[in-house]
Amino acid sequence: MSKTILYVDDSTTLQMSMKSMLSVQDYQVELAGDGIEAMDKLKGGLKPDLIITDINMPRMGGFELIKNVRALASFRFTPILTMTTESQQDKRDEGKRLGATGWLVKPTSSSDLLAILHKLLPGT
Repeated sequence: MSKTILYVDDSTTLQMSMKSMLSVQDYQVELAGDGIEAMDKLKGGLKPDLIITDINMPRMGGFELIKNVRALASFRFTPILTMTTESQQDKRDEGKRLGATGWLVKPTSSSDLLAILHKLLPGT
């Protein structure tokens, strides 16, 4: 049974690239262009096994998204990875404090990402 990943990024190019790469690996991929769209999908019934989010997005960025996702009881333990160009330690610390499971700096190789997904989603 394939696992579902919600990928949140305002870049449609990255959305299509990630969807293509993850679909080949038998993941179901849902896309959102910002945190508001992601929250709408989650509140609408989407139950992803993992969320990957950018940090810098319009309307609602990744930090606010992480905070809002963690406030929902049904997603308290859902792994959330950040994938961003931000690499500063204070940003990483903020992500961790808000509940991010891991931090990846773009560009991330597909092999590194898949290795992390296999650790966070056993059986994939």
